[in-house]
Amino acid sequence: MKRYTALSATALAAVVFLGGCAADTGSEQEGTMPGMDHGSTSESLATSAADTEHNSADAMFAQMMIVHHQQAVEMSDIMLAKEGLDPQIIQLAEEIKAAQGPEIEKMTTWLQDWDEPMDSGHDNTDMDGMVSTDGLAQLEAAQGAEASRLFLTQMIAHHEGAISMAEEETANGSNPDAIELANSVISEQGTEIEKMNGLLAAL
Repeated sequence: MKRYTALSATALAAVVFLGGCAADTGSEQEGTMPGMDHGSTSESLATSAADTEHNSADAMFAQMMIVHHQQAVEMSDIMLAKEGLDPQIIQLAEEIKAAQGPEIEKMTTWLQDWDEPMDSGHDNTDMDGMVSTDGLAQLEAAQGAEASRLFLTQMIAHHEGAISMAEEETANGSNPDAIELANSVISEQGTEIEKMNGLLAAL
């Protein structure tokens, strides 16, 4: 009986010891998990704050480039509604729409996130490269090679204006996303200008 009692006491002590270890481990885990969650939340908040940080140059860039892009899409739609055009002109118009449509949506979201108005309050017709109402009417009325020539001439000037606006953003803006888009505009539209000059020379 004495031996049984001694063994029982030993076993009981072991159980108590192991239970204490488990409780300590649980406490450590419980203490660690909230810390991990707080770290993730802090990182997320920091990223969100960085996304919304901007200056007046960033807002102006988005406001004006949206309008600028919208006209490029409008000009492309005018060309895509015509028949008998050179396939390369059709492809160019499709590429411009495909590139600038999503960029319009992106910049619109920025302005909403920044709590900035969509309208810059400036006369958009004064923007570099913008085609006048008469110019758009001429493009719509033109057909065949004449339409292609007019489209290329207008779009080259339009792209040059966009590049000028983008260069201003890279010099004066502060939002990383806006500056990244501006650099993309400079690069991609510069390449398209070279392509359009080649197409224009071949007409």
